[in-house]
Amino acid sequence: QVQLVESGGGLVQPGGSLRLSCAGSGFTFSSYTMNWYRQAPGKQRELVAFITSNGGSRNYADSVKGRFTISRDNAKNTVYLQMNSLKPEDTAVYYCKVVIGYSYWGQGTQVIVSS
Repeated sequence: QVQLVESGGGLVQPGGSLRLSCAGSGFTFSSYTMNWYRQAPGKQRELVAFITSNGGSRNYADSVKGRFTISRDNAKNTVYLQMNSLKPEDTAVYYCKVVIGYSYWGQGTQVIVSS
């Protein structure tokens, strides 16, 4: 069955960096666009970034452009989200998602940006 497992979250000071990972299994990872979403307390889940199957196209939410970078390693069935210059408003649970007819989500990883 399709599984997505995120890791790499934690507590970081404003201006700091984190790299999130999402490992996929149970599907042909290299064939699918991968997505990162986030959900802050009291807010709707929002798309942060996505990357196409071969990494040829990437797109970002305006709020993270120039600070976050999405990448993937199809040999490792893993998608990454490098987050730099973090701000308190980046605090959220971060999820990866793949759509294979149906949307599959990971369990999420918490990111807290605070001094």
